[in-house]
Amino acid sequence: MPIKTQSDLPAKEILENENIFVMDECRALHQDIRPLQICILNLMPVKQDTELQLLRELSNTPLQIDVTFMRLRSHVSLNTSITHLNKFYIAFDELKGRKFDGMIITGAPVEQIAFEEVDYWPELCEIMEWSKSNVTSTFHICWGAQAGLYYHYGIRKILLPEKLFGVYEHEVLKRKVPLVRGFDDNFMIPHSRHTAIDEAAVWNCEALTVLARSVEAGIYVCIAEDGKQIFITGHPEYDRFTLHNEYIRDKDKGLPIQVPKNYYPGDDPSKKPRLQWRSHSNDLYCNWINYYVYQQTPYVL
Repeated sequence: MPIKTQSDLPAKEILENENIFVMDECRALHQDIRPLQICILNLMPVKQDTELQLLRELSNTPLQIDVTFMRLRSHVSLNTSITHLNKFYIAFDELKGRKFDGMIITGAPVEQIAFEEVDYWPELCEIMEWSKSNVTSTFHICWGAQAGLYYHYGIRKILLPEKLFGVYEHEVLKRKVPLVRGFDDNFMIPHSRHTAIDEAAVWNCEALTVLARSVEAGIYVCIAEDGKQIFITGHPEYDRFTLHNEYIRDKDKGLPIQVPKNYYPGDDPSKKPRLQWRSHSNDLYCNWINYYVYQQTPYVL
């Protein structure tokens, strides 16, 4: 089934060229079903890249999804035009009165800054508090997961000695939980971050259940409140070349960056990166939408 977006969202044309079914607003109005209402708080600097990645993932579910992009009032993005934001994003203040079946809070390039020093931290806290009563299930990604774990459960982040950068093997720890249904025992997922969560604190928190972990990358998936809060420390939504683009960007800036681990054939950046995580990423998003959003949300929001 399709995802519904604004008719002229740039990502729509790209998805259609990938043979992904995207429905515009006009056609959706003639569908006699209630689409799932999903809100995406996109904190990444280049909004269009993340839009495309997340819409691609959501398109694989068998349900119609109506996507709303949320923006912050307390932060001005320097890497996305104000025209794009004004046209396709709605401020939190305008969405406060609405309820959503699901919400995604993305990562952000502020992980080396203390949470309280991030300029939009107070507003993000307000949004996370609002989500408790206005969202059926919230899906936190990378820094968004660290922020959510800190706000909801007091789990602190830890600065790593060097950037965790590459594609890492993970193991399923609790196979019977629906979020990891269909996963292989071991699977690969990209990570790109300078910080990690305090794993001991997570294991000692009775509210949190760890579902998957990597020996090298640490805890990958944990949930709380039967899936009302879901935390993903990696980037399953990344496409084939995202890590490559980050590597070239940091290298051109003269930053201390290593070749992404387990990514290029023979660790040779001149070769096409291997796409090793798409099937598990699809499973993750489909399981979230089906078991923690669609099966849980009321028909009348």
